Amino acid sequence: MAPPSRKSQPKNLRNPSNKAAISKVNRRSRTVSSQKSPLQLEDDAPDFPRGGGRSFRNEEKDVVGAILDNEIEADHRLLEKRRKGKKVQKRNQSGEDDIGSLFGDGIMGKLPRFSNRITLKNVSSGMKLWGVIAEVNEKDIVVSLPGGLRGIVRSCEAFDPILGGEVERDAENNVLSSIYVGQLVSCIVLQVDDDKKEIANRKIWLSLRLSLLHKGLTLDVIQEGMVLSAYVKSIEDHGFMLHFGCPYFAGFMSKHSKSEKGSGEARVGHILQGVVRSVDRARKVVHMDSDSDAISKCVTKELKGVSLDLLIPGMMVNARVQSTLENGIMLSFLAYFTGTVDVFNLDKTFPSSKWKDGYSKNMKINARILFIDPSTRAVGLTLNPYLIGNKAPPSLVKIGDIFDHAKVIRVDKESGLLLETPTLPVPTPIYVNVTDVADKEVKNLEKSFKEGSFVRVRVLGFRRLEGLAMGILKTSAIEGSVFTHSDVKPGMVVKAKIIIVDSFGAIVQFSSGVKALCPLRHMSEFEILKPRKKFQVGVELVFRVLGCKSKRITVTHKKTLVKSKLDILSSYADATDGLVTHGWITKIENHGCFVRFYNGVQGFAPRYELGLNPESDIGSMYHVEQVVKCRVAKCIPASRRIHLSLNMTLTRAVGVGSVKPGSLVAGVVEQVSPHEILVDIISSGHMKGTISLEHLADHHGLATLMMSALKPGYQFDQLLVLDIEGNSLVLTAKYSLINSAHELPVDTTQIRCHSTVPGYVCNIIESGCFVRFIGRLTGFAPKSKATDHWRADLSEVFFVGQSVRSNIVDVGSETGRITLSLKQSLCCSTDSSFIQEYFLLEEKIAKVQLLDSEGPELSWISAFDIGTIIEGKVHETKDFGVIINFEKYNDVYGFISHYQLAGTTVENNSTIRAVVIDVSKIERLVDLTLKPEFLDTPKEESCIMKIGKKRKIREYKKLELNQIVNALVEVVKETYLVLSIPSHNFAIGYASITDYNNQKLPPKQYTNGQSVIATVVALSNPTTCGRLLLLIKSLSDGMESSSSKRNKNKSRHDVGSLVQVEITEIKPLELRLKFGSVFHGRIHVTEAADDNSSENPFSEYRIGQTLSARIVSKRSMPYSSKGRYSWELSIKPSILKGSSDINGLIPAEDFNYSYGQNVSGYVYKIDNQWAWLTISRNVKAHLYVLDSSCEPSELADFQKRFPVGKALSCYIIGVNEEKKLLRVVLHPLAVAFGELKKDDPYCHPQFHIFEGTYVGGRIYKVLPGVGGLLVQIDQHLYGKVHFTELTDAWVSDPLSGYREGQFVKCKVLEISRAGNGKIHIDLSMRSTSNDRHDLKLTEHNSGMHSSTQHVDKLTDLYPNMVVQGYVKNISAKGCFVMLSRKIDAKVLLCNLSVNFVDSPEKDFPVGKHVSGRVLSVEPLSNRVELTLKTSTATSGLKSDAYSLNSIIVGDIISGRIKRVESYGLFISIDRTNVVGLCHVSELSDIHLDNIETKFNAGERVIAKVLKVDEERNRVSLGMKKSYFKDEETLQMISRQSVDDDVEKNGFMVVAESKSLLQNTSAAIENTSLEVDSGYQSVLADFGNRALVPPLEVLLDDVEIPDDEVDVDNVPNAAHAEIVEEENEKRAKKKAREEREQEIRAAEDRLLEKDIPKSADECEKLVRSSPNSSFIWIKYMEFMLSLADVEKARSIAERALRTINIREESEKLNIWVAYFNLENEYGNPPEDAVMKVFQRALQYCDPKKVHLALLGMYQRTEQHKSACELLDKMARKFKRSCKVWQCHIQSLLKQNSDGTQSVVNRALLCLPRHKHIKFISQTAILEFKCGVPERGRSLFEGMLREYPKRTDLWSIYLDQEIRLGDGDVVRALFERAISLCLPPKKMKFLFKKYLAYEKTIGDEERIESVKKKALDYAESTLT
Repeated sequence: MAPPSRKSQPKNLRNPSNKAAISKVNRRSRTVSSQKSPLQLEDDAPDFPRGGGRSFRNEEKDVVGAILDNEIEADHRLLEKRRKGKKVQKRNQSGEDDIGSLFGDGIMGKLPRFSNRITLKNVSSGMKLWGVIAEVNEKDIVVSLPGGLRGIVRSCEAFDPILGGEVERDAENNVLSSIYVGQLVSCIVLQVDDDKKEIANRKIWLSLRLSLLHKGLTLDVIQEGMVLSAYVKSIEDHGFMLHFGCPYFAGFMSKHSKSEKGSGEARVGHILQGVVRSVDRARKVVHMDSDSDAISKCVTKELKGVSLDLLIPGMMVNARVQSTLENGIMLSFLAYFTGTVDVFNLDKTFPSSKWKDGYSKNMKINARILFIDPSTRAVGLTLNPYLIGNKAPPSLVKIGDIFDHAKVIRVDKESGLLLETPTLPVPTPIYVNVTDVADKEVKNLEKSFKEGSFVRVRVLGFRRLEGLAMGILKTSAIEGSVFTHSDVKPGMVVKAKIIIVDSFGAIVQFSSGVKALCPLRHMSEFEILKPRKKFQVGVELVFRVLGCKSKRITVTHKKTLVKSKLDILSSYADATDGLVTHGWITKIENHGCFVRFYNGVQGFAPRYELGLNPESDIGSMYHVEQVVKCRVAKCIPASRRIHLSLNMTLTRAVGVGSVKPGSLVAGVVEQVSPHEILVDIISSGHMKGTISLEHLADHHGLATLMMSALKPGYQFDQLLVLDIEGNSLVLTAKYSLINSAHELPVDTTQIRCHSTVPGYVCNIIESGCFVRFIGRLTGFAPKSKATDHWRADLSEVFFVGQSVRSNIVDVGSETGRITLSLKQSLCCSTDSSFIQEYFLLEEKIAKVQLLDSEGPELSWISAFDIGTIIEGKVHETKDFGVIINFEKYNDVYGFISHYQLAGTTVENNSTIRAVVIDVSKIERLVDLTLKPEFLDTPKEESCIMKIGKKRKIREYKKLELNQIVNALVEVVKETYLVLSIPSHNFAIGYASITDYNNQKLPPKQYTNGQSVIATVVALSNPTTCGRLLLLIKSLSDGMESSSSKRNKNKSRHDVGSLVQVEITEIKPLELRLKFGSVFHGRIHVTEAADDNSSENPFSEYRIGQTLSARIVSKRSMPYSSKGRYSWELSIKPSILKGSSDINGLIPAEDFNYSYGQNVSGYVYKIDNQWAWLTISRNVKAHLYVLDSSCEPSELADFQKRFPVGKALSCYIIGVNEEKKLLRVVLHPLAVAFGELKKDDPYCHPQFHIFEGTYVGGRIYKVLPGVGGLLVQIDQHLYGKVHFTELTDAWVSDPLSGYREGQFVKCKVLEISRAGNGKIHIDLSMRSTSNDRHDLKLTEHNSGMHSSTQHVDKLTDLYPNMVVQGYVKNISAKGCFVMLSRKIDAKVLLCNLSVNFVDSPEKDFPVGKHVSGRVLSVEPLSNRVELTLKTSTATSGLKSDAYSLNSIIVGDIISGRIKRVESYGLFISIDRTNVVGLCHVSELSDIHLDNIETKFNAGERVIAKVLKVDEERNRVSLGMKKSYFKDEETLQMISRQSVDDDVEKNGFMVVAESKSLLQNTSAAIENTSLEVDSGYQSVLADFGNRALVPPLEVLLDDVEIPDDEVDVDNVPNAAHAEIVEEENEKRAKKKAREEREQEIRAAEDRLLEKDIPKSADECEKLVRSSPNSSFIWIKYMEFMLSLADVEKARSIAERALRTINIREESEKLNIWVAYFNLENEYGNPPEDAVMKVFQRALQYCDPKKVHLALLGMYQRTEQHKSACELLDKMARKFKRSCKVWQCHIQSLLKQNSDGTQSVVNRALLCLPRHKHIKFISQTAILEFKCGVPERGRSLFEGMLREYPKRTDLWSIYLDQEIRLGDGDVVRALFERAISLCLPPKKMKFLFKKYLAYEKTIGDEERIESVKKKALDYAESTLT
């Protein structure tokens, strides 16, 4: 075996002292090793002897044993100590778990120790919380939650997209506008960040969507007094339509209600809170009120069946105290729920240590729900007085505040301290956790802090929802420099501990807990590749704060910055000139570097301030993130610019002070580099300057040549100082800038708008160009103003350094920004500077190139003056011309182009005489000409030079500056043209083809001999190198000199001039003209005649016609405008007759129009809403469509009636002077402006609608119900047409025929103004609204005549007057009838009809047309009462009606219950109008309680007349059974009452025969085979058969045999009554069955009377009721009785076409009849039935059609077809429980054994939620039709899965009771009552058990059940 390892030895043996003792023993053992015993006992031998060793002797063992004993005891003590620690830790952990865990109302056993508390550990998705808005940001909301938690709501989760694009369109711009800080909101948790994150970094994501909060909310649950939140869905005139997040109902809130904060300006999508005032369940509308007082006081009532999902945070409830907990109390509320309140949410702000004494058991208090956790069913409540009042607690402290005198209110032993701080207006509670009490651990809080003592505290945080501040008492926190983010200042030096190190940098934490980021680049002076090695977590280092923005703190650990003693630069205001500070480089560019300082401040250090050599690279000396020491050279705080210098000295060379930007200097070239030239300034104290390549010349090509030719030593006579950069000057040699040096601006004060200033391009960006002048003065030319073609790419038009001429557009007064225009059309050259500089620079370059040559080499230039004649020899003839040599100048060549040969033929080596027309001094090339016009000189050779010079001087004297001449192009050069002037002896001139601003653009193409127009801009002189300089007209179009204007053609056109014009185009509204040579203009249609009445004023003119016109105006149109004419002319006779004096001829057009004035104009634009007219050249008018007519047909043809060019005469109703726009109408105004009353608020000049006028309108909205129409009568004006003002005659549906958008003619009845300033207009659409005549209608049963008169005044009414109207609303007490728009009449319930009204809402729906008689009129109270009863009985009543006199005491009468009161029943006696009273004592032989539950209004009863009081018109009745001894009399009375019912209601009943009708009725009844849980509804349907026509039986009715209907089978038998009630139900059931037989007999009798005898009678019935399937089927049956099958088929087809498509049930009846017809007479029947079946599937519900066909197959016993159809249905409708039930029922009726397989298939196909329903119904069928044992197995399987469902137990018990096996039933009852169920469910089971024993068992069993119930009750209470 291997030796034991070192780790396996006991720790004590590894102790040195122990080792010494053992070694001592070993030494002793070695001394006696030789005396080893030869024998060794077995006990002494070691178990595992080590090889090569020996065993201990006995004394050695004793020593070692003692040592090991001591070691074991020590280890034992250590283990015990650890166990105790673990127990304590486990105990504490269990306590913490108890505090942090949530428990719900389902907790069983002992009460919890602590109240529910929300923490990050137990917050879960789906939890509902109440919170208060803490922050509203741009994209999210921060919500303060219970327990000091904070949640985040994204902007998309703040509302529901209730209106799709409409709400999203209004909410996108201002999503969070309705949310404000301090608002209480209910929210739901969407997500909590993963547990892997640090707890402090985990976020709670919330949602405010009401669709999630109100999930499960239904209209049935909403009651009056509930407080609900809702979105504003739309804003109406009187209030807001609301959306609760549920699509099944809506809400309405009136604007006049007192609104809460923020709801006054509510918009679509905003959330409002209100109290439910009423619930209109018929219309599914909840009416709300936003009264804040009512909201704060409303308490939620106890609701039946309320679930946890319906609880909403913030809901106030009545609660009772159940018990007190260690840190709160437990409450019960809403009967079912329990919740807890922690100590921070009690009703006292400062609860003392004895706070538990204030809460006794069962104490009633109001509480609000704080949170709900659906997963644990935990509910938290609050008693905070502010929250109870629905207000957020005030926030009176700020984080970081220090309070020196905070009073200790309560000391919690293991939690902390509660303090009271003296804030105003109320003190604020502060709670200090035990960990924040002191810097050192405090073991006993009660000793260290006494209640009532004062301490110094600092606010650490604030819980907004509880109004509780969190504090800290630690001295380090109170005296520390950094406590919160607000304490952090840029530049602070702080100590922080590193908590995270990552690739992005390090996260550090201050001592107060505030965290900051140290970016990777700021962790060290140098780049760090592995930051984790240098920075270790937990190490505390020194940092300096760089910036603090939005709670994000950035620090640096760069040593230079941390240890810097220089001033901190943290704002632009601190940047004073000369300030020296530290910064770090953030970016390096060619022209300098950017330096960053604290708090985001940034500056720029130009290259010349970096202390570098001209050729040095910045990157070689500096690098990004390098810390540098810099000096502020200049700062402009307003523009946030800082100019820096890395040179700390302010030394400047001698003479710098005398040289300023803009001055001219001279210099000598010292050094030439590829891109710039270093110049030594002459006489300036050794100053240096630089000239860049671009600044050597205005022409870029010559600048390159100049740079290549320059050598050190060349002297520039004139250089312009552009800027001074340190000790160096920035110079330019551009002629354009030097020549205009005195005009160049230095600052913005020297700039004048619209002036043209030369400059140079310093930068080009995509949006424009920057142009610089002197110094740093820079202007910006936007792209739209940089070129005439704005689409051009600026980089292709300009280059950096280019010389430009700029036009000043604008100078910002505040910003100082200069806006320029570089368009060639505005900035073209007006002088010769551009081409003059070209020739001067060319001469300089030629001289520079020949600096090393002597005199003879330069003489050739003077020998070739322009215009001289010179001899030369032809050297060579080329395709492009002839090359000439000169004898004296071998290096100079001449050139004659083919054009200049002028047809002359020359030969090689021949001598020719030619005239010099151009000289290129750089290329040493001379252009010559042989044209005769240039050679017209004497032939003496000796005089050639002299004569040439004289000729030149003579010719040039004839030319003047700015003279415009016609010239010919002689030579086309690259940049200029050589021109000749024929009118001045062919003088030679030169013109540039480019300009400053278009150098880079391709020049215009010219050809030799082309004629151009040019202006003389410079005569020949030395400054022009002896050349005549011209300016081509194409370059000078944009700007002309004054002298050129004087030399223009004197025939100019001014306003007022009479000109001859030619028509070029004729349009409906203008003539387009041309006159002069280049002028265009137009004649507006209003300038064709003196008035605008002519329909087509241009009809007599033709294109090309010439006529006289006078110029009336000239417009300044923009250059970019095309197709617009700047000249306006007139041909009005009155204007043409006048003189040319414009002042008297054409007066200025004043905009002087008034209300009602008649004007004329022409239509120039038309759309479907407006017609636009032109009144004059500058005045427009518009005509609204509704102002054009009042006839609907004309309004519909609006666009056709007003074509473009149509002349109209209108009247002004509105004037807009600013836009010069008029609003007009076509009809004269009813009231002139002068007649308007000044004090009449409706008679505004623009208000052109008056009472009594007819107006055109457009239906804007068809209001629901009897609201009428909302009609638009103007652009923003609407009127209302009352429901009674829609038609002249009283019709049943006056709204029919009207649709939205329809044009109508209305009459203005009344104009009124509401209190809020809104105008209300009442309209009428009746043509006889002012007539008052009566039209007699059909005679009523009463014999009275009704009139169509519309009663508008109350005085027109009188008693017994017959009037008509429409039902306005209906209630349980009666209805209101609209007689007119101002008069409503009341009709009591008793006056609605002479017959009993079962359902007033159905018989008198809103909008029904009724006729009645006036009972009373009260003018003072404006009340009218009507009766809708007629004076005689209806035709349905028999003539033998008897009155009160015929009623005899003792008679047995029948009647209906009219009203049920607590003291008796009011019974309406049949065949009379008498109502009798049956007192409660006469109802039964035994005493009855709560008769309201026993009798209902409308029930038919039989009573005995006990007393008749004729004087008081009273009849007393009795209903005791003892009064009715004769059963035959009773049956006779009952049968007679049934006959009366049948006659009154006029129902047509069909006898049950073997006819087609019988099969159809049976088919309909058998279509529904599903056994529904609501059996009582089935019984109610059977009971009401007398009120329903036979063919209107719905397909969803349940067919159950009479012998199978049992009240005990109701699944909801949990609400069953006592045994007596069940006996009464059985009696009523028997009575209903007897009544059904009587009704069937009555139907048979009625049918025999009403059977049609002919086809004509059938046609009459069909026409009277076209949608009645009953009549159609009777018609078909009649034809079958005549053996006309084809006619019966045609009638069926006709019925299917005639019956309305909405009457689906009626159509289905016809299809069923069609099935029966084809099944009986089809050939073959199977195919015929299937054809009809396939057709029926296309029109009706397929499931219903299949069930109908199945019913027919089963009735006709076609089992095979039925089975095939059932298989098909099982596949097609496999998710329908009804289909599977039909399948199983069919199998059971056929005694088939395949039910189990069908059940299994059904369970696989049906959804999970239908399983219980299907299995329970299948089990019932098994009990009734199949094998009961299979039914038991099904029930047992369900009960195993759902043992606590009492409805299943009830059905199971009912089926067993039905079988009658007492032992089985009792055993089942015993199982049921042994369950652990809630008391209510157990009560139901005991009552059912007791009722069973009372029915079947004996007294002993009854007492046994009672005893068991008592035992259960006692066990529950204990």
